[in-house]
Amino acid sequence: MAAGRVRIGVMAFPGCFAAEIFGLADLLLMANRVAQQTGAAVDDVFDVRVVGRSDGPVVAAGGFPLIVTGWGAEIDLLVVPGFEMVPSDDVGAKLADWRAETACIAAAAADGVRVASVCVGAFLLAEAGVLDGREATTTWLFARQLADRYPTISVTADAIIVGDDVVSTTAGFSAVHDLAMRLVRDHLGEDVARRTARVALVADHRTSQAPYIDRTVVAGTSAVGTSVAGTAEPGFAASVRRHLTAHLAEPYDLAALAREFHVSTRTLLRRFAAECGQSPLDFLQAARVDAAKRLLESPSVSVSEVMERVGYRDAGSFRRLFADQVGVTPAAYRKRFRREAVSA
Repeated sequence: MAAGRVRIGVMAFPGCFAAEIFGLADLLLMANRVAQQTGAAVDDVFDVRVVGRSDGPVVAAGGFPLIVTGWGAEIDLLVVPGFEMVPSDDVGAKLADWRAETACIAAAAADGVRVASVCVGAFLLAEAGVLDGREATTTWLFARQLADRYPTISVTADAIIVGDDVVSTTAGFSAVHDLAMRLVRDHLGEDVARRTARVALVADHRTSQAPYIDRTVVAGTSAVGTSVAGTAEPGFAASVRRHLTAHLAEPYDLAALAREFHVSTRTLLRRFAAECGQSPLDFLQAARVDAAKRLLESPSVSVSEVMERVGYRDAGSFRRLFADQVGVTPAAYRKRFRREAVSA
């Protein structure tokens, strides 16, 4: 397929992840070479440069200096990488340090430059206003924070890439490869994308980050399903969740649960939903799937035993629930994530 030159600026700023910058640049460089070897292109299609708010060095996460080009260079696409962040960080304080960057993102979008983000780079796009009224994604770990901080954005927590020809956002760290592969498919075609993926040993058609979600990493993350909403979980819901988790394999009995907490079933459902944005049954099913995922990674537990340990007796129901939440069947999940047995 014929392809015109695509000028891409990857934004470097203090604290950004350098690997996301060079992961994109290197994979697109490989695509250029694959395209030339196969006759899909004569010259480089992707022209990638590292840009910043001014010429000179920028110190990336981990203390690595980067040399950048100022914003004067014309680009067709601006890519904003993620940055170092943990759930306890004050994201507002972090974003305040990058007001110049968000202003540049907003100006680029206003000038008709396409904009994309990797991982928590979506927070910078949101701060710049370019995600207002749009659907977006980010790493599942911070999807809820993005939704809470920017209520005009529809956050899809389990997608790898969300966007269109104007604005795109991606999932966590390694999703920079998925963004690169989408660019290769869009501009050089499926065959070059497939060959590039094989050369680089990267996935070329991931669609969901659901298999990677681990709600045990941070208490209260609750990134279940396709949408993220709600507020931080207060004490009543937390107590109910702890009780349900402790009795994970037992049959769900709403009336018995209400008696345990000395409330009516209606009050239990209302308070639980108000405090954490889901029903007790929804939480229980998600907790069972989380437990099943951990068990499926073990080489010594069969799929049927996993099903029974998390409270299911019907294989079809368990398989459907698991696939709905994780995006793959239990068997497929085991094949992808199973740990090898360790010999003594």
